[in-house]
Formats: sequence, C-alpha cells, structure tokens
Amino acid sequence: MKPKKKFLKTTEVLIRILFIVAIVFFVMLSLQSCVDNCQTTTTYTYFEPVYQTTEEIRQQFEIQDPRDLVSPGKIYMLGDFLFINERGEGIHIIDNSIPSNPMKLKFINIPGNFDMAAKGGFLYADNYIDLLAIDIRDLSNIQLVKRVENVFPMYNNQFGFWADDGMVITGWEEKQTVAVNQDCDNNAGEIWLFNDMIALREGFDIAASAAPQSVPNSPIGIGGSMARFAIYTDLLYTIDDYQMTVFNIDNLYDPLPGNVINMGWGIETIFPYKDKLFIGAQNGMHIYDNATPTEPVYISSFLHVTTCDPVVVNDQYAYVTLRSGNACNGFTNQLDVINIEDLNNPYLVKSYSMQNPHGLGLDGQTLFITEGEFGLKVFDATDPNTIDDNLIKQFQDIHGYDVIPNNGVLMMIGDDGLYQYDYRDIENIELLSVIPVIKDL
Repeated sequence: MKPKKKFLKTTEVLIRILFIVAIVFFVMLSLQSCVDNCQTTTTYTYFEPVYQTTEEIRQQFEIQDPRDLVSPGKIYMLGDFLFINERGEGIHIIDNSIPSNPMKLKFINIPGNFDMAAKGGFLYADNYIDLLAIDIRDLSNIQLVKRVENVFPMYNNQFGFWADDGMVITGWEEKQTVAVNQDCDNNAGEIWLFNDMIALREGFDIAASAAPQSVPNSPIGIGGSMARFAIYTDLLYTIDDYQMTVFNIDNLYDPLPGNVINMGWGIETIFPYKDKLFIGAQNGMHIYDNATPTEPVYISSFLHVTTCDPVVVNDQYAYVTLRSGNACNGFTNQLDVINIEDLNNPYLVKSYSMQNPHGLGLDGQTLFITEGEFGLKVFDATDPNTIDDNLIKQFQDIHGYDVIPNNGVLMMIGDDGLYQYDYRDIENIELLSVIPVIKDL
C-alpha cells in the first residue's frame, strides 16, 4: 500500500500545481483583459494646409500707417529706432529716441515675416520663401529695393505636406474637432497625419509673435536672443531649421546669396560674438569659428535634452535657457551656465531651475531672463555658481518673450506689449514706457 499512497501524494501535488497554474493563467488573462479594455478619450483638431501662390504673396508688400501691436514677436534695434515683428504679418517701425515716449511711425506689411536685421538704413526681412532688402533711410519714402527669391524653402514643406511649384504653405485652417476613444497603450501622440489633413492633440500650438522722419546710416543693429537673422561686418546670416545661408551685403541694397551650410536639425537661434557664432538648437549649443566670415567652420557643441534654447555669451560663459512646451518637445525649464574658455571643450558650470524661460540678455554681469507668463527676472551673474542667490528684481503680472539691454535701457517684448526699463541704477529699476497689445474683443 505504500507505493499507492506515494502515488496519491504525487498526484495530489500535481493537481495542486495545475490548480495554481490555472489561477495564475486566469489572473494574467484578467489583467490582460483590463489592459485591453482600458480606454482614454483624446481630443484632436484637424487642420488643412492653406496655400497661396508666390505671386499673391509678393504682391502684398505695402508701406502702411502705424497700427496697434496685436501679436508681437521679435525685436531689433538700429540707432534710435526699434523694429517689432508682427508675427507672420510685417514689421512695426518705432522711433525710440525717447524711450519714455516711443512713437509708432510706420508698418511694413510683409506676409510670412518672422525675422529681420538691419544695417546702415537698410532692413532685411523674410517674406515666406523670399529675402527682402528695404531702404528705410527716408521713412516718408520707404522702398523695396531687392527681392531674393526662393531662399527659404522651409515654407514649401511643413508637417509632411509639400507645396507644388509656385505655391507656399501660408497657414492652417481648422476643419473640425473630434474626441477619439483609444486604448491606453495606443496613444497616437501630439500630431499625426490623416489623408489631406493634420491632426493635433488638444492644446498643441501650431504656430510655436513731431518724430524724426529718417533713419541715420547707423552701424549694425542689435537683435534679441531669439534672432534667426544676424549681421557680421558685410555679411547677413540667416538660419532655418537645418541650415545657414550667408548673404553678402557689401552693397546694402543688393544682398547676394553665398554659402549654404548644413547645421543638422532643430536649429533655432544665432548669436554672433567677436569672431565666433553661437547657434542655439533644440539639442544643444553649437559653436562656429567665424575667422573666415563667408565660411563659418564648426568647432564644438554642448548637447542637452531636447528643448528650446536661445543663447547669449561673454568672453568666459555662455548662458542658455532651456524651455518646455509643445513647440520645444521637452519638459525642462532651466538656465545652463557653460564655460567656453576652451571652445573645443565647453562644459557645464551649473544649472538653475526656472519657471518657463524664453529669451535672455546680458549687460556686463547683469543677466535678464524672460519667463513667459511669469514675467521678467534680473540677476547679478558675477558668480556663475550663485546666480539663484542673486536675484535683483522680478517683474510679475507681465508676459516676457525676449529682451535687448542697451546702455541702461532694457527693451522687453511679450504677448502683452513692449516694455522699456531704465536699469542704470540696478537696485532701482524703473519702468519707462509701455506700448500695449490691442486685440479685438
């Protein structure tokens, strides 16, 4: 009987094992069923590309009377004059000879304009795919003196849509908004293509905004940290998402396209400093030797997580802001201080947490950082290791996009207008003036 008893015990063990296996199987099946049945609702908005012919675009250039700021973008300074980009629409010309009383003089209607630079009474601006050279020496008789056609091809290809020859993608028309039920593990992401339309997740921003009557033949102007146009001696540099184009502007009225330099991907900003070019990209900061200005040569990079990152520099340090947001593909908000004494081996000195940094400016040891909806911050950056302990002033309840500090006057542009501050006494910064944004209700 003992062998039989042993058999029964063995059978009992096997039955118990099979029972446990069955329980585990059904539990796993149940869990899998839960995963399969997990649903989430995502709202998408469908857009169709809007096309115009190049002929239509080129006919819309026009000198107009001054108008209100509605959606201001970048700023540029030339002598006593400020130029404010109205995103995608043109350029405001401001007499800023008295910063406490700036005066709007003219508006240049330029569809597809987002960037500009100026030298000696000539203004250079993008008009979608074209570069314009504009004579602004006599503001009563502003003239378009040259159009360099088809030098900015990025407007022919957006989000996977290609424009036919003679056409340009000029915008996106909202068609419909739909709520989509999806499995939890089948998320389509922020953006995806659907037939002849593009679908964007809710919240995604498709756009990632008696006066003197003459402009003197002043030297090269000054741009902000968000600039994609920059002038160095007799050359104009323009960048798009992946390349730099060098224009000869020895004859200011006759820009001539020269070298085109492939720079990788996600290129965003350009900051000339002495004989170097500092390029802000979504994946880092790139340094180029500009000893031969017509042929900038790559030196090195400082790489980081994917974010938006304008840059300003001095002899020893580069200051880079990293920002989160849909257009920036990141979740980091910080200031990086990078040692650039050895340009071949830049290295991080310290990172500082920020709220949502945008543009920045540097005057001596004073560092200005715009924080989007969180306003403007002013730091003493004498010691790169203690910047966060040396906040001089924070201006809240304003929106800050980019800044230009110059000779004790700070010009700051944001979604709610142009602000100017007197910072000659850094401990007692004073608001000088505001040109507000006016939007239709």
